[in-house]
Amino acid sequence: MKITNEYLIPFIGLKLGKHQFGFKISKKFFDEFNFDEFENCNLAVDVVLDKKSNMLEINFKHKGTVNVPCDLTGELFDLPIKGKIKLVVQFGEQYNSDNDELLVLPHGEHQIDLSQYIYEMIVLSVPHKRVHPGVKDGTLKTEALNKLKELQVKEINKENKQEIDPRWDKLKNLLTDK
Repeated sequence: MKITNEYLIPFIGLKLGKHQFGFKISKKFFDEFNFDEFENCNLAVDVVLDKKSNMLEINFKHKGTVNVPCDLTGELFDLPIKGKIKLVVQFGEQYNSDNDELLVLPHGEHQIDLSQYIYEMIVLSVPHKRVHPGVKDGTLKTEALNKLKELQVKEINKENKQEIDPRWDKLKNLLTDK
């Protein structure tokens, strides 16, 4: 991934206090990360950077839609997502990003790249199971759904119940005999 200046925040020139930044995220952003699960996306990311004398507190918040295929039907749909994360930036001897919520930058650093944090926040806010809203309310009609209904297990008639092998009854007695 190449670093673009769009997501670099030079905090050295900022005054103490809160500063707001806004980003519009599109498919191009995810192409930089070689992430191709989204067909398209339209997201707004708001970042509030609270600069203190010895540390930075960064609050990320996003809201928008990603165009993804339905896991059941394969149909594309716009999935609304939102989320937020908090990041604390401290200064130390060497760079350390082992902790998800704490970043240690070397003392000489004067800017921070937010692109990785924005990427992770958005990708982690997408649910594992993506179901088209038309599937949930029954308005979507596709060949895949028709085939699923056709293959669905039908209710068993009590009258057509086949006779059970007597050996199974003996096994059931083992469970009840104590």
